[in-house]
Amino acid sequence: GIKLLERPCIGVIITTDKVYQNHETGQAYKEEDRIGGYDPYSASKACAELVIDSFRKSFFNPKEYAKHGKSIASARAGNVIGGGDWAADRLIPDIVRAFSKGEPVQIRNPHAVRPWQHVLEPLTGYLLLGANMVENHTQFADAFNFGPYPEDVLTVKEMAEMAIEIWQNNKIEFSTLANQPHEAGLLSLSIEKANRELQWFPRWNAQEALQNTIEWYKTFYTREQEAVQLLKKQFNNYFNIHQ
Repeated sequence: GIKLLERPCIGVIITTDKVYQNHETGQAYKEEDRIGGYDPYSASKACAELVIDSFRKSFFNPKEYAKHGKSIASARAGNVIGGGDWAADRLIPDIVRAFSKGEPVQIRNPHAVRPWQHVLEPLTGYLLLGANMVENHTQFADAFNFGPYPEDVLTVKEMAEMAIEIWQNNKIEFSTLANQPHEAGLLSLSIEKANRELQWFPRWNAQEALQNTIEWYKTFYTREQEAVQLLKKQFNNYFNIHQ
């Protein structure tokens, strides 16, 4: 679509943190690290990154911006949580569905380590990246990671136990599902580039992100009519808007 447009424009294309060839060595992956994927999902997203880079070089080369007027970037976010996500086979939605029914929670990979962040974090990063691209069309036509600080790279089990504490229901039993498709055991992102070039920094740690997320779901299940108002309050708190 961007290629067909006859006017200058920018494009921020979202992929995932799973685009990196992950050797699970504990390193935090930087934007210039090798792209790859073990499982089909990761491989498909890595392919998307290769296509993005190919189009950037072939059709939207920053060196020839004056000719084409197009600037594209890719954004790679960590594991995103937040109220209103009802997708299946995702940790927090699965947990709150079980909590609301008083049923046991089944977790695929309790010891898998992931970079957890509230949905407002990467969304703010995407918008900030786009705004910078408007001001400087060529400098920011690149890939950017958006993730939490290293101390918020936690295991699935740690997040689940934190969710139990926040919901205030300690009677849930966790069981591990067997014969699941391959998932990386360890994944971490370096956000130094976004810090340095975009002046983007996470505002909420994992505890705060999960607190706000679980609070929204609990409100939805018990007092649904208040969920929208709570969302507005959380949004204002995130951006430090005082009314």
